Amino acid sequence: MSPFAHLWATIPAPSFREIELGPLDIRLYALTLLIGIAVGTWMTMRRWEAQGGDPDLVLEVALWGTLGGLIGGRLYHVITSYGQLGDEWWAPFAVWEGGLGIWGGVLGAVIAGAVVVRRRDASVTRFMDAVAPGLLVGQAIGRLGNYFNQELYGEPTDLPWSLEVALGFRPVGLETTAAYHPVFLYEMLWNLGLAAMLIWLGRRFTIRPPGIFALYVSLYSLGRVFWEQFRIDPSEQFLGQRLNFYVALALFLAGGIAFYLIQFRGMWGDRTPQSSVPRKRGGARVKPAAAPAGGGSGSASRRTRKRGRSGGG
Repeated sequence: MSPFAHLWATIPAPSFREIELGPLDIRLYALTLLIGIAVGTWMTMRRWEAQGGDPDLVLEVALWGTLGGLIGGRLYHVITSYGQLGDEWWAPFAVWEGGLGIWGGVLGAVIAGAVVVRRRDASVTRFMDAVAPGLLVGQAIGRLGNYFNQELYGEPTDLPWSLEVALGFRPVGLETTAAYHPVFLYEMLWNLGLAAMLIWLGRRFTIRPPGIFALYVSLYSLGRVFWEQFRIDPSEQFLGQRLNFYVALALFLAGGIAFYLIQFRGMWGDRTPQSSVPRKRGGARVKPAAAPAGGGSGSASRRTRKRGRSGGG
């Protein structure tokens, strides 16, 4: 018997995966995704409105971004894990069973959201920075769905924070092993800590948009580089590493390079730093000061220029 078979696990396996409300069976995986979207949208609304933006735009982006994210996330999962899908014709569409690739989800949401923001004549780069912390918090909440589906766990372990996995959800060959690394929890904690750090950085330093979003891509991917080493669920392999390891490594480097070019080389993005955006104080928007009418400095300078031109002729 495996030395891990005794229950050291301090995180018990969930006893249910869905909630019955009359004739409806609500999957907790789907419910956590919806809660994550709602919390992420609320955070983005507060951040966008604090910059003087229209909060209704956030709701519109959330609608189309969620649709784009679901399509992109599912496509990524189907393409990279096709061999792990069921034999049923509807298996590629069974989102309720889990299987949303975060890379495809973020890409699909960003594309859909950027189209909406651009059509509303708002700044895409500023919106990307506003949404980054909310994305991380939403992802963290959504990872609870992996717990209820008993997926996204790692190698066997006897650590005191190990996760108990029910017999029917254990990997083939490890049926007698009960305790595993709670990879879903590692990602949750990383995402929440990273969201707090990005908010602090945006307030503490002058960061040119979309520098915050570039940091989100880079640092989230850095976490994935490490916890991909723990995962034992089926995945496409290349040179002894999971495919997602290489994707995470590439995005970590790309995000870091993009941040450097945006912040220190003035490439891409918005050249106006985030700290110069009009913000709210006491519930009222702070607008750039207008030149005083009549006897203001702007009028005085224009009169001076007129006298200079007439006197010099």
